[in-house]
Amino acid sequence: MAKKLKASHLASVAGAAISLAALQPAHAQSGPSPEPQRVTTSQDDAPVTSADDVVVINGIIYRNRTDETAPVLEYGLDFFQPFEPLTVGDALKRVPSVTFLSDVLESDGVRLRGLDPAYTQILINGEKVPGAGSDSGAFGNGADGSFFVDRIPAELIERIEIVRSGSANRSGDAMAGAVNIVLRDGYSLDGGYVRAGALGFDDGRVRETYGAVWGGEIGGGRLLLGANVQGRHNPKRKQSLRYGDPADTSLDNYELQKDTRDGTDYSANATYQIDLGTSELELRAFYVHTERKQDEDSWEYNGPNRDQTLSTLAVFNNNDVDIKQDSYSLGGRYSFEGFGGETSLKLGYASFEDDTFEFEDEIEYLRDVNPFPDGDRFTGDAATLNVKDTETSFKIEHERDLSDDMDIEFGVQFELKERDNLIEEAARIRFNLPAGTAVPTTGTRPFTGFAPVAGGDNSIERTRIDPFVMVSGNAGPIDWEAGLRYETTDLTVEDRTTATTTDADFGVLLPSAHISYSLTEDDRIRGSVARTVRTPSFSFLSPATLEEELADNDFTGDPTIEPETAWGLDIGYERRLGKTGIAGINFFYRDVKDLIEIFNTGVEGSAGPGTWVYSPRNTGDGKVWGIELDYSASLDFVGLPDTGAFFNYSWLDSEVTDEFGDRRFNSQSDFVYNVGFIHDLPTLEASFGVTYRKQGDAFSRVVGEEVTTSYGGVLEVFVEKSFGDNFTVRLTGSNLTDGSKDEAFDKFGSLADQISRDYDEYELETETAGPTWQLIGRYSF
Repeated sequence: MAKKLKASHLASVAGAAISLAALQPAHAQSGPSPEPQRVTTSQDDAPVTSADDVVVINGIIYRNRTDETAPVLEYGLDFFQPFEPLTVGDALKRVPSVTFLSDVLESDGVRLRGLDPAYTQILINGEKVPGAGSDSGAFGNGADGSFFVDRIPAELIERIEIVRSGSANRSGDAMAGAVNIVLRDGYSLDGGYVRAGALGFDDGRVRETYGAVWGGEIGGGRLLLGANVQGRHNPKRKQSLRYGDPADTSLDNYELQKDTRDGTDYSANATYQIDLGTSELELRAFYVHTERKQDEDSWEYNGPNRDQTLSTLAVFNNNDVDIKQDSYSLGGRYSFEGFGGETSLKLGYASFEDDTFEFEDEIEYLRDVNPFPDGDRFTGDAATLNVKDTETSFKIEHERDLSDDMDIEFGVQFELKERDNLIEEAARIRFNLPAGTAVPTTGTRPFTGFAPVAGGDNSIERTRIDPFVMVSGNAGPIDWEAGLRYETTDLTVEDRTTATTTDADFGVLLPSAHISYSLTEDDRIRGSVARTVRTPSFSFLSPATLEEELADNDFTGDPTIEPETAWGLDIGYERRLGKTGIAGINFFYRDVKDLIEIFNTGVEGSAGPGTWVYSPRNTGDGKVWGIELDYSASLDFVGLPDTGAFFNYSWLDSEVTDEFGDRRFNSQSDFVYNVGFIHDLPTLEASFGVTYRKQGDAFSRVVGEEVTTSYGGVLEVFVEKSFGDNFTVRLTGSNLTDGSKDEAFDKFGSLADQISRDYDEYELETETAGPTWQLIGRYSF
């Protein structure tokens, strides 16, 4: 099959896995932030945000300044909301050092500091996300150790924290840093609101979005309920031009493609919290259902003239994918005073199921000895993916004072994760069509003879027991934190297609230390050092051979690869500007050992000459470094108190040695920046704003292929109007510059050819999409 369960399709497993996010209910520490109007409940002194303040935002909101000792950037939902992000992925496009290697109009696998999504740890409420980390279910962007953040509705979040360095009380797989998504709970909202709107796309399609959230006092505790329905649509156009080499001006062939992704996400969540004297109980539940269809049609023509006539049509390809996913999570936390401090018990269970069907029909007009119209060759392929994930976790932690200015936190986390994978292919349909005969449907459907691919019927079981201890304190202007975490992993991979089992176990000690020195009330210096670990993802460990998974190349996992470790350093300076503004600069460095990367095995792929089988390996050592700037403050100093400006710029670099010499880490962008402003019109109860985002080129190199990826800049605007204290309408325009994704592929037949630059093919591919518009209304009650 030409594109069997390719990365963009399979990676949806990891995408839906994030819907298990509410499993871990642990609170996350945060510092002071600009506070909207608060109300106080009768049963508790905890501040609760009024629903009116969520709907009608008074004034411009800037990045928060936290009191964390570790280097943390914090952004409340109201910072992102003016530009109406639909998902966490949309929101993250505005924060420093976040890049994506996604298709146009998509923000899925977070590449913090430009690195592969496997290096970014995603946390929910300070805890590792079930189904993510090294557990992702399929190869692809985000599936090699991360998950897709474009499945968490933005309405669920209270704030987002960018944690630049690891700490002992968090899982250690965060070489690039961590993104902590803090969800709303019962204490974060009083009252309710409804949200409804429409999204318009340049192909004329209109999709719906609506939901409701309510929080209030029930039975002596606080209850939060939410539900969302999100229509999805992404119409893309792609063009591929193929030459003999970069200097060749004569076009060999070209391909035109339409790729439309359409679907609907349904989600519901509930949280209940109650104080029980000296203890507290919190319960969480979350459910998401996804239905999605990806319809990709392509026409390949022979060159050099781009006349798009039937006489030059070489291949027509129809590739459809139907995806259905269900996931839910249940979790609870019980904390109580005792043993000289506070103890917390956390228990969670999560389940995720994916049922994906993909078929591909292809008619070859000018590729065989009987060119059109004397005889056309028809090929039909189909494959299914069935994944069942379950995860049980338990964590106990205790925190107590050692003295007036020092405390200790220690605990242990247990996690049992089990996955069953079944990837099957149907019997291939292939025959020649007489001249003038239409493609038949009778007898070719339904597909029959499904059987597992090599290694495609397998199970993976992972058990982790991770103890930790952390001591923190302060001495005048200095706050400090130091800790140790010991991560143990026990893996069992069973390949039922060959009746073989592979076992592996390893343990890694992860020290960390942070210091924060307040020079003045407004100026602060931070320093951090931490060791992190990247364990091989489930997709890398799975023995399944996925044909044409990476473009035309196959991919097979390796259950024997070793974990990757890194020592990291962060040094930063931060200054408060006025009452709410802030500016900062940060330098980071990572020293990486046993780097995990994809490589070319040299074995010919299933698609024949010029294609390969790829697999993961421990490449060797590498290093990563960069400088990050960010600014978020009003322009009061130039006489514009009602205008807020936002700017961040990250310069990113790295080095690793492969068969050809030194290069950057694969697909790391060399820079990313965001710039924009919001202007408030208090007398009109309105505001408007503009933001522009651009990320630099990303280069990737393996034996046989080199890829340079470039993105055009993306312009977004919004205008909003409030009506009274409980109704707001907002119009947002995105991708107004018709942003594109441009890729240059240098392809070679062998290692020797690549060294001598003897090209097999040179391809230029451009993917484009038009503007999108949102009209959203919110009403509080």
